[in-house]
Amino acid sequence: MRLVFAGTPETALPSLRTLIDSPRHEVVAVVTRPDAQSGRGRKVHPSPVAELAEEAGIEVLRPAKAGDPEFLDRLRGLEPDCCPVVAYGALLPQSALDVPPLGWINLHFSILPAWRGAAPVQHAILHGDEITGASTFQIVKELDAGAVFGVVTEEIRPDDTSGALLERLSVSGAELLSATLDGVADGKLQAVPQPADGVSIAPKINVTDARVDWSAPAMRVDRLIRACTPNPGAWSEFRGHRLKLGPVRLAPTAEPLPPGAIAATKNTVLVGTATHPVELGELQPQGKRLMSAGEWARGVRPESDDRFE
Repeated sequence: MRLVFAGTPETALPSLRTLIDSPRHEVVAVVTRPDAQSGRGRKVHPSPVAELAEEAGIEVLRPAKAGDPEFLDRLRGLEPDCCPVVAYGALLPQSALDVPPLGWINLHFSILPAWRGAAPVQHAILHGDEITGASTFQIVKELDAGAVFGVVTEEIRPDDTSGALLERLSVSGAELLSATLDGVADGKLQAVPQPADGVSIAPKINVTDARVDWSAPAMRVDRLIRACTPNPGAWSEFRGHRLKLGPVRLAPTAEPLPPGAIAATKNTVLVGTATHPVELGELQPQGKRLMSAGEWARGVRPESDDRFE
């Protein structure tokens, strides 16, 4: 099949590589978000998908909106049979959905209808799910509500961050997407409507959402930090300055501490929660490098009345 692939971040790269290498399909172009500022210097860079496509000599389309007339004209001119999508990051209007005869097929990182929306992996970890996965489905106007072609499952490990889990899902999901497109091309794969029950929504988690509430139970604190690692990054304040926090370790046998209270030794830093303390791992003070919690504590020397806020 002739394919126009839509995607933007690194998460989409395994799928794009798999389809470029496929003997059954031809990726004639990619659609990605416009170049954006990134890094400490805030320089403008192409998206990871754009970089890979350009390396492979594939045309790159960067519409500000997927409904732009110029983009739609070019899309029609490419005559794609189908448009696979992985984390494109923008809404697709009906005028774009109508172009490929076989539609747009999305790889979504949850077992639909659970966790429809922008942050399915983060919400699966945050809510303590034991199993998640990836689904391929036909894109329709309603958010992540189209009929499902296929599913793979993945166990959520106790120490999984959203970054680690998404990396595994992007690999297994690439195989699922490729198999789905093969089945669609053969006319042997039929999508199944999603059940009405079990729908949950996974909105984007922003920086405000990522602030740690030390009055929550330790398990909740642990899940929030892992869900927000690496993005947007869990954080707290100490002496009025922000600290970005890496994953913590539950410490149920440690002496209880009031929520936010700190107990530091030479190599460990414990912080109180509503239940038992957690042991900090790595952290990053605002404007400084990433460091171990012990190194940080040796530098700031927490006092008995100091708190994480």
